[in-house]
Amino acid sequence: MNFPMPSSESTNEVDQLLANVGLRHGRRKLIPAGFDRQPRHPQQQLPAQPRRGSKSRPEIVRSPLLAHIPWLLSGFSTRAGGVSTVYNPGQRAGELNLGFTPADSRENVLENRRRFYREITGDPDFPAVTLRQIHSSLIRRVTASHAAPAEARLKGDGLLTSQPGLLLAIQTADCIPVLIADRKRKAVAAFHAGWRGTLKRIVESGVGRMRLEFGSKPKDLVAAIGPGIGQCCYSVGEEVRSEFLSQFAYAPELFRDVYDSDPVREKYPLLFLTARAPGHSNIGPSLHLDLAEANRRQLLDAGLAPETISVQNHCTSCRTSLYFSHRGEHGHTGRMMSVIAIRP
Repeated sequence: MNFPMPSSESTNEVDQLLANVGLRHGRRKLIPAGFDRQPRHPQQQLPAQPRRGSKSRPEIVRSPLLAHIPWLLSGFSTRAGGVSTVYNPGQRAGELNLGFTPADSRENVLENRRRFYREITGDPDFPAVTLRQIHSSLIRRVTASHAAPAEARLKGDGLLTSQPGLLLAIQTADCIPVLIADRKRKAVAAFHAGWRGTLKRIVESGVGRMRLEFGSKPKDLVAAIGPGIGQCCYSVGEEVRSEFLSQFAYAPELFRDVYDSDPVREKYPLLFLTARAPGHSNIGPSLHLDLAEANRRQLLDAGLAPETISVQNHCTSCRTSLYFSHRGEHGHTGRMMSVIAIRP
């Protein structure tokens, strides 16, 4: 997911100035009165938050709904338990970067993938299919002939298969991963949903594609929405809201105004007075999108029952000690994987 970010130099200067006076930027606050801060969806099974760089074995987040299906393999990676060190220099152990990023070495990523596949399947060389993700609604049905240990052979943002022994893998670092299993037909799917893919209804289309390819019925499907950026940290422009309003009747429910909670501003408010006329100040709330909820609503519209959808509620941008986050780490970060497979 590509986000416009401030320059790292300006961000570092601000952080240093705040550190000199014993302060730091606070977290964002959701403003609307009566907003329910409790999770609205079934919670995933989460590992205890690790001390960054202290784990030698991959930590996996699992959906309780998918974990109860005996013929299924699945999981969402974290950043713990690999050999990469470029994203946290000086750490005692490496991190589990699973994407071929410019900053990390190919050898590190291949070793990280072997470790992750072993943790999920028991086999470090388990056949897997990845995609060259392009923020589209393009969905691919794949077989073992599409498996590759390294670079992806296909473009797209969705994978389907009914073939046992084949791992479907989606990479993210803030975007929303969605895994789906057909309990009756023994078919599986994996989707990468950033705001563009969500707007193009990739998950809703994916359920329809499963019906076309495998005869899947929504009542037989179970879905897991994995770790992604939360509404607390995902600011977007008005043009994004306009796009969603044009597509979804429930779009107003996906957006909220958010104010920054900044201790410097709160302690020294006079420093932030604007010389502009009233009503023309650029100081105010930013617009935030609930991307996980947007994809949950698509699953509901596709016919899945609420109790067959689990949502992992941790924000990748808030918890960079556990997850990689493009926005939370100013673009210098690794990639996680969300995988699903039918046992061989």
